[in-house]
Amino acid sequence: EVQLVESGGGLVQPGGSLRLSCAASGFRFSNYEMSWVRQAPGKGLEWVSGINFNGRSTNYADSVKGRFTISRDNAKNTLYLQMNSLKPEDTAVYYCAKDPKGVSKGQGTQVTVSS
Repeated sequence: EVQLVESGGGLVQPGGSLRLSCAASGFRFSNYEMSWVRQAPGKGLEWVSGINFNGRSTNYADSVKGRFTISRDNAKNTLYLQMNSLKPEDTAVYYCAKDPKGVSKGQGTQVTVSS
């Protein structure tokens, strides 16, 4: 059974940083491209970032480019998202996903950016 468990969310002031983690199990993590997606209040699911199987290729939505960094540790079956210079519009539930559309994703972690 595929399990994706996100952690690391919280309340942070604008300009602050958070690091999200996603522990994966139930599948061969190192074989899969992985993504982070998010859902802001009242909005649909938005793709944020993706990383290839070995971590050598990454891409980002324009809205987070230059502020967020995706990475992975295949030895630990863990996906990360370092978020810097956070803005109120980054407030959302963040999910790690096996696919860019977020069809197979975890339960999410809440990120709230507010003063």
